[in-house]
Amino acid sequence: MKIILKGEVSGLGAAGDVVEVKDGYARNYLIPNGLAIRWTRGGEKDVAQIRRGRKLREIASVEQANAVKSELEGVQVRLSTRAGASGRLFGAVTPADIATAIKAAGGPDVDKRRIELSAPIKSLGAHQVSVRLHPEVDAKVGVEVVAG
Repeated sequence: MKIILKGEVSGLGAAGDVVEVKDGYARNYLIPNGLAIRWTRGGEKDVAQIRRGRKLREIASVEQANAVKSELEGVQVRLSTRAGASGRLFGAVTPADIATAIKAAGGPDVDKRRIELSAPIKSLGAHQVSVRLHPEVDAKVGVEVVAG
């Protein structure tokens, strides 16, 4: 089945790409989760619009991505959140929380969809977070979660 990706899907492509996938993967996962739409001839207008939006948000070159990476890795990110006596959080730290904390710490604007958590952050302490800036460039950001 041919589909148009609405967002970046690892291992498949970026927003605006037209890809061929198995029918079940498209019907049961990509389309219901809003990651893709069915390809049609009229959908070519959608592809152009998605690519324009992606171009505005996207870091264009590897050099630019490396510059943002060095800026990100120099920022000390500290998140204050509610926690219990044992150090366990009430809820979890989300990528949106991390993006806001990076901006508040004087770092660059980072799209929350670019922040990848290996596991949900549910405890106090220091954690490593990966930010995919470009298909070839990933930045590691240290996030310190403190009780507040």
